[in-house]
Amino acid sequence: MNYFITGGTGFIGHNLIGELLLKKKKATIYVLVRKDSKKKFEAQKKDWGNGAKRVIPITGDLTAPMLGIPVKKRRELDGEIDHMFHLAAVYDLMADAESQIKVNVDGTHNAVRFAENIKLKRFHHMSSIAAAGLYPGIFREDMFEDATGLDNAYFRTKHDSEGIVRRECRVPWRVYRPGIVVGHSETGVIDKIDGPYYFFKLIQKMRKMMPAWMPTLGIEGGRINIVPVDYVVNATIHIAHKPKLDGQCFHLTDPKPKRIGEVLNMFASAAHAPQMTMRIDARLFNYIPAAIKQGLRMLPPIRRISNQLMKDLGLPPDMMKFVNYPTKFDSRETERALKGSGIMLPRLDDYAWRLWDYWERNLDPDLFIDRSLRGHVRGKTVVVTGASSGIGHATSVMMARAGAKVILVARGVEKLAESLDEIEKMGGKAWSYPCDVSDLDACDSLIDQIMEDHGVIDILVNNAGRSIRRSIALSCDRFHDFERTMQLNYFGSLRLILRALPGMSARKKGQVINISSIGVLTNSPRFSAYVASKAALDAFSRCASAEFSDTGITFTSINMPLVRTPMIAPTKMYDNVPTITPDEAAAFVKQAVIYKPQRIATRLGIFAQMLHAVAPKIAEIVMNSAFRMFPDSSAAKGVSEDQQQASQEQIAFASLMRGIHW
Repeated sequence: MNYFITGGTGFIGHNLIGELLLKKKKATIYVLVRKDSKKKFEAQKKDWGNGAKRVIPITGDLTAPMLGIPVKKRRELDGEIDHMFHLAAVYDLMADAESQIKVNVDGTHNAVRFAENIKLKRFHHMSSIAAAGLYPGIFREDMFEDATGLDNAYFRTKHDSEGIVRRECRVPWRVYRPGIVVGHSETGVIDKIDGPYYFFKLIQKMRKMMPAWMPTLGIEGGRINIVPVDYVVNATIHIAHKPKLDGQCFHLTDPKPKRIGEVLNMFASAAHAPQMTMRIDARLFNYIPAAIKQGLRMLPPIRRISNQLMKDLGLPPDMMKFVNYPTKFDSRETERALKGSGIMLPRLDDYAWRLWDYWERNLDPDLFIDRSLRGHVRGKTVVVTGASSGIGHATSVMMARAGAKVILVARGVEKLAESLDEIEKMGGKAWSYPCDVSDLDACDSLIDQIMEDHGVIDILVNNAGRSIRRSIALSCDRFHDFERTMQLNYFGSLRLILRALPGMSARKKGQVINISSIGVLTNSPRFSAYVASKAALDAFSRCASAEFSDTGITFTSINMPLVRTPMIAPTKMYDNVPTITPDEAAAFVKQAVIYKPQRIATRLGIFAQMLHAVAPKIAEIVMNSAFRMFPDSSAAKGVSEDQQQASQEQIAFASLMRGIHW
């Protein structure tokens, strides 16, 4: 017995070939393979073992007349093929209408003509439940013209392609309509993200944010009909070889499908993520007049937020239209044909964990993100201020190792030269530009010179800063402390940004990374001058992010925890409290470059900000307790006495509030 298969390199086709080889030991299987799919076909052959030698590739093209198969080859196949499985199609809600028509509709027409030309004995067409459109109610296997709601290109083309088989095919035919096909129920293997997999990223994000026991609010909708690929393949092969079933359609579906909320909770359980205990029925939104919903969708902010949210979650733009899926599928003809075969539809809750496990290990989009710093900065010009020591030095060395062209900026000429020498000795590329960032005119000259020498600034890291640890009571006659801190931390950084922005805007790309402080989130006492200057820079960055969001220019503020740098050296108490190293701080900068978030902060910093927003008095009491526990330094008091070592109580408190400035 001989077979001809289109779409043999696709997911269903690959599994169908494997099962045919196992069940039909003497069969020869001809597979239509496009030129650009030959490598994929050869790679798949290893899955078929010794049976692979019975699989014969035939070069062709579904979109060409007679499938692009030469006359000579068609004559060789004339009368020799018992079964043709037409599986090739675009199975993608996100594909454009033109490509779907070309493959799904025109391709089916070409497949039917080819089948007639080679005197095929039986034609098997793999349709889809999408052929029913959005029919409101039970759609039987003998229904076709009753389909409604075919505005979506995928639904329309699957309906039209099935119609070609029904109306035009002069070869005995059978049609199969599978539900949403997911991975193998025993291995979890699948080759792409589709159907319920679109929601896996959302489930994963929930798992990262909340413990598994926490109840969450979700959505309830229509029933989602899911079937594993092994069931689809086994049922298709069995029905294909059973006599007296020509001219019929078979629903390869779940007779008792679960609602979308139940399905999502199954996968949430498999992922050890919080389950949607309270679910809002999406049908409630149907009571909102269509004109109002359409009007809201037309508002630019609503549209952009919606598109960005769908993009972040990896969901197709039209996905939410199908939440209230209204169609149920009768599958009595399929059940009758499978009776006595032992082929049973596996329960989703028995294999959901396998689908999740395979997705997370092999298909999670995050697995394919270039997490290497080199992939993001190689050959790019990166300006780092405060580059001669601490965070700036560690960041500069890290960037140079990753292949960036590093522009080192600092006041100290000698230390700057040492940093330059270190980078050059390890084979990196760097240039030094001595500059006092608190001198605003010098900032302008610095950016102008860098642009003249290097042409572009791809990334600007505003790291240079000054910190003053002194209580407000001791600062009443020291207004200059606030002035000089603001001059460097805010005005200096701002001057560099404003000078660099026109060049970034002209190129429609660039990134500004501002090294801020956890103190902005915690409102650390004794650091009013420092925190105020960093808060100003943070506020500017948030405003700038809104203005430049659609230009390719990004702003990232890093609310850095306490770092062991020369800046904190005068405060001897910090010798005994938890800090991070400059290299660990540089890792935050790496994260900023790779992911380009608007803000990077520690969990403690975010918690402190949330506490201040929800219960400001409690946050105030905690900070006041710390203020009384940690005294001003000798320098702040204006005395020369030696500073005392931190007490056990202070060390314990600092360890609990890890990374916060005291």
